[in-house]
Amino acid sequence: MKKLNIRDLDLKGKRVLVRVDFNVPQDKKTGAIKDDARIAGALPTIRHIIDCGGRAVLMSHLGRPDGQPNPQFTLKPVAERLSQLLGKPVAFAPDCVGDAVKAMALGLKDGEALLLENLRFHAEEEKNEPGFAGQLAELGELYVNDAFGTAHRAHASTEGVTRHFKRNAAGFLMEKEIDYLSRVLESPAKPFVAILGGAKVSDKIAVIENLIPKADAILIGGAMAYTFLLAQGKPVGASLVEQDKLDLARSLLAKSATIRFLLPVDHVAAEKKEGEPDKKGKPTFSFVNARQVTDIPAGLAGVDIGPRTIVEYARAVAGARTVVWNGPMGIFETPEYARGTFEVAKAVAASGATSIVGGGDSASAVQQSGVADRISHISTGGGASLEFLEGKALPGVAALTDS
Repeated sequence: MKKLNIRDLDLKGKRVLVRVDFNVPQDKKTGAIKDDARIAGALPTIRHIIDCGGRAVLMSHLGRPDGQPNPQFTLKPVAERLSQLLGKPVAFAPDCVGDAVKAMALGLKDGEALLLENLRFHAEEEKNEPGFAGQLAELGELYVNDAFGTAHRAHASTEGVTRHFKRNAAGFLMEKEIDYLSRVLESPAKPFVAILGGAKVSDKIAVIENLIPKADAILIGGAMAYTFLLAQGKPVGASLVEQDKLDLARSLLAKSATIRFLLPVDHVAAEKKEGEPDKKGKPTFSFVNARQVTDIPAGLAGVDIGPRTIVEYARAVAGARTVVWNGPMGIFETPEYARGTFEVAKAVAASGATSIVGGGDSASAVQQSGVADRISHISTGGGASLEFLEGKALPGVAALTDS
């Protein structure tokens, strides 16, 4: 899949409207940015515009302000951090549309940058309201999308705005995402191993079905493994299981008969204790007194893959030339239950394969395990990368001009 790239545009003296993903984690009390990786990820595209004499008009969302201005979700701290990383001032607009914002955009000089206030302070953004998209489009003469993490959503800034430009280009980060993920689906180097974890089979159904004809092996971990194991008649104790997906699990197991479809052969299991409900009234749980087991007995819940499974999965990964990983092997946020996830991360890094790690928990896991620099590509979009691997057309990608 080849899309028009920012390097194909004549940027000199042009206002370039760029959709970036500055949805960064912040300290809830102080607003301080806890991780600026997404800001840093957009720097190559922003610097290219500035260095070519373009005028960068940057737009992003942050958090979930529910369509209303909310100082908790202002992008002003992001503008300040971006200024530090760029080594030059970045102007900050009080809104993302309106006469004052338009005047600021029109007043930019060559090599300058402006960051707009949070797009989601307006409900029209997520509704992809045409009038709102038109207002955004007035701020630029060219359009570039570098926010893969939002490409699976047809919002005004990712899809609606593109209708107002003759050509719509991918930024460098977007290009990298498309290239790596397209390679997996179109022509992966063999052997190709997919590692899928997380809580629910239902979240990964379409990915599994789409990868079965392409992969040589699929390794299953996380809570979703217990639904598959129960579907095979194996004891899973009090582990998280999707009872309504057992028939589906059996169907997927049957479809995967032509490839290696690996499930955990041992587990770390713990006692499941219910705690106080959370703020939304949902029950919370803690897991204590963990032990290694082959079969999970009643009263215990699986919280990680066991040592034999770690060895088996590492062997499967060792001979791969392409590895895709999306989803942790257990409750890795708890240090006692992180070994399986971290060991798989290390095995992927050591394999020498072209490795693509999905966003979210998997990206966090490779960072925490200290092997991020040995992963070929860490996706910036968990949901977007999943939908791409499902074979779905992402609105924000489909709206870009083919090259």
